[in-house]
Amino acid sequence: MTDVPQTHEDVVAKAVEALGGVWDTQRTVTTLRDSGHEPADQRAAEKEARRVLRRLASKGALVKIDPVRAIYRSAV
Repeated sequence: MTDVPQTHEDVVAKAVEALGGVWDTQRTVTTLRDSGHEPADQRAAEKEARRVLRRLASKGALVKIDPVRAIYRSAV
């Protein structure tokens, strides 16, 4: 059986579903790193984390709770 690589979005979506709560850039970066995704540098990691958070919010998994910063809460 072949393992299908998970996308960054898949990894964070599973974590949001399992853990709930508030999600920000740093929590998302940590989740991605813990799953083995290593970005080129911290700036790239934060940019990717914000992109993933926006995508999950657009799919209804997260709700943005800060109008300026990338801070979301689980929609469940």
